[in-house]
Amino acid sequence: MSEMSMEDPVADGKLVELTYKVIDAKTKNVLTGVEFPIGYVHGVNEVLAPQVTAELEGRLPGDVIEVPLDCNKLFGPRDESLVFTDLIENVPEEYREVGMSILMENEEGKTKTFLVTRVDEKTVTIDGNNPLCGREVIFRLEILGVRDASEEEIANGGPAQPTPDLDGIAGAGGKLKSIHE
Repeated sequence: MSEMSMEDPVADGKLVELTYKVIDAKTKNVLTGVEFPIGYVHGVNEVLAPQVTAELEGRLPGDVIEVPLDCNKLFGPRDESLVFTDLIENVPEEYREVGMSILMENEEGKTKTFLVTRVDEKTVTIDGNNPLCGREVIFRLEILGVRDASEEEIANGGPAQPTPDLDGIAGAGGKLKSIHE
């Protein structure tokens, strides 16, 4: 047996830890990424788009893969009816900043996240389209670790969450950092 076979490839039932960045295919700007590694159980929970998960299959720790995604196919075309502009005085102060996300609820009780995309002296514009809508992006993933998932992790679909401490700083693992152009 060679040393290499000691490393587990990504497969169903493996706990995979990775970091990723989403890069605009045209401008090469990093649009978003994760600050802390995310962990998920392969084949159990879909934290990533299915075509990304498929590309991870069989890869080893240390591999870096780039998956091009056409977000028109993923999220559909932009829907201009999801873009609203309102007078700034009608918008709560904490939302008068580009990049803020606002969770809105419609009459049926469905929630949708809107992003503040423009603020000027008189108005605020919010957009309910996915921020990647209409872009072609490259999903760049770096696999940090692969190992057998425990039964608890398989049940959770990911690493067992540590109990948050009272300061609320632990467990900030899943925060997405969004990067504004």
